[in-house]
Amino acid sequence: MPDWLDIILRSLFFLVVLFLITKWLGKKQISQLSFFEYVTGITIGSVGAEVATKVETSMLNGVLSILTFALAPFIAGLISMKSKAFRDFVEGHGTVFIKDGKVMEDNLKKEKYTTDELLELLRRKDVYTVADVEFAVMETTGDLSVMLKKENQPLTAKDLDLAVPSIKETQTVIMDGKIMDEPLSTIGQNRNWLKTELGKLGVTIENVFLGQVNSYGELTVDLYDDKLEVPSPQERPLVLATMKKCQADLELFALGTENEEAKQLYVRNSEKLQKAIDKVSYILKS
Repeated sequence: MPDWLDIILRSLFFLVVLFLITKWLGKKQISQLSFFEYVTGITIGSVGAEVATKVETSMLNGVLSILTFALAPFIAGLISMKSKAFRDFVEGHGTVFIKDGKVMEDNLKKEKYTTDELLELLRRKDVYTVADVEFAVMETTGDLSVMLKKENQPLTAKDLDLAVPSIKETQTVIMDGKIMDEPLSTIGQNRNWLKTELGKLGVTIENVFLGQVNSYGELTVDLYDDKLEVPSPQERPLVLATMKKCQADLELFALGTENEEAKQLYVRNSEKLQKAIDKVSYILKS
């Protein structure tokens, strides 16, 4: 067998081996590398490349070497789950960089980070002033976790004492111009409903590249032809407009009647409807 063909076959073989080993080790190997996993990952790749390109090297020995290095983080992970001391030694622990708006210079030096690098990490979190930060810690994965001071945190519905409905997962019901029946059934709808909604938007299934149904049951589409504009869903704004019209009508009825009892009834219901509008307007606005 020619050397070039042998190298191609060996490379493909070890590509499959490394892929299967990575799948076996789990997603943590590619998302959150500890020092130990970082070293073993580099070594596994180096061994695979060495055996794949050196035709005189035994493939069996290469596989055994890779399996040995692959077992090491797996066994270390099992021990780490049972021993915190071992876990701290192998994986390390977070280092506080900022506390109460003050930079911990000694910790920066310990982790060999400069002030410029810290500021860069903060900018990646959309933070531009150190004094705005309550707490920042460098995680073992190399990510900087930042908690802003309370007065600098964005307002939430809880802060405003608003009751917010739970948000359901957006379902992709059309992909590459084809209807996806499983997501449709997940939201309790069928193809007839989908075709009706497409008709409201004035498009056909053949023209749709991607179609999704949001938490409110509204269909949004992306067309193959980017020059065509599709109107946004109007159900929620229409409901809001109807509620406002009803409230205005009640006020007019109250002004137009001479019956005091009816006037009070219209006023009370108008006020109740206005309170309901205030509570749901942020949901119904498109």
